[in-house]
Amino acid sequence: MILYGIKNCNTVKSAVEWLNQHEIAFDFHDYKKAGITAAKLSEWCKQVGWESLVNKRGTTWRQLDEAVLAKVTNEKAAIALMLEKTSVIKRPLIEENSKVILLGFDVDIYKKHFA
Repeated sequence: MILYGIKNCNTVKSAVEWLNQHEIAFDFHDYKKAGITAAKLSEWCKQVGWESLVNKRGTTWRQLDEAVLAKVTNEKAAIALMLEKTSVIKRPLIEENSKVILLGFDVDIYKKHFA
């Protein structure tokens, strides 16, 4: 199982802490340090949709120019933006056997999934 995110993100920190408290093993992939490929983003888009992957509630999205925001209308544009600004990818994302199993962090959803 791989948890994708950014080390300094509070939501990612909460997810990591929860997984550690429940002794659930995972590998951590930091977008900022290790990057992410267009192929991986495309894979995820096929599974959960590009709209779910782009974090429109985050600071990075809100700080983008209106012209940039207006261009994000399809998967190709969303992937280009996520490659350029990895902070706009919703996090954490947990993948197991190349399948997205969880996106974001919600204690109740984690409890159900890992029960």
